[in-house]
Amino acid sequence: MTNLFTRFKYQLQADLHDFFDKKESKNPISLLNQYIRQAEQQTEQTGKLLTRQGQLKRELEAQLKETEAMLAKREHQLKLASVSDENDLIVFAQGEVEAYTTRKVGLLSSIDVCAAEYFELERKFETMKHKIKDMKVRQLQLMGKENVVHAHHQMDKVLHNQDTSNFEELSSYFDDIATKIDHKYEVTTFESRLAKLEKEQKLITTNEEPQNHAIVE
Repeated sequence: MTNLFTRFKYQLQADLHDFFDKKESKNPISLLNQYIRQAEQQTEQTGKLLTRQGQLKRELEAQLKETEAMLAKREHQLKLASVSDENDLIVFAQGEVEAYTTRKVGLLSSIDVCAAEYFELERKFETMKHKIKDMKVRQLQLMGKENVVHAHHQMDKVLHNQDTSNFEELSSYFDDIATKIDHKYEVTTFESRLAKLEKEQKLITTNEEPQNHAIVE
């Protein structure tokens, strides 16, 4: 267990700012995504080891309970053997009591060690999960900054674009269209006025013709 956490120590306890201050050629967000995935995998593995450690502790406690039960049984049997002066049974019962007593002491010590190790593993496991949460928050912050940078970049390309030839060409194109429309309108107007004059002239001519015939007669 100690070797496992020694391997993760510098990665999981490193300051995130130091991580991002490194001049990497890759995108920092991509590096962070990879780092988070690795940390999540390590945390998952650690969670499995923690679960296994809890199972071992429960198995030791079960062994202790069984040992204490057998010790109590053998102590009672030793008393019965002593009362009946059965020497062979006394020797057997004494050996059993000594064996279970020794086992009980060993199990109590192992359980204490296992409980301390489990508590330490659990504490570090929670620390690892907090680190991952912190990294995910940092990930969101960086993604927000990246989005703002891209947005500013896109807007600056429009606002500070020095090449206005496209706009000038488009403006010239519309000016040409407007000129043609105005010219066509003027031509149409002239034709309308001329047609009106011709019509008026015909009316005058028509009205004058009878008078001319009367003079001739």
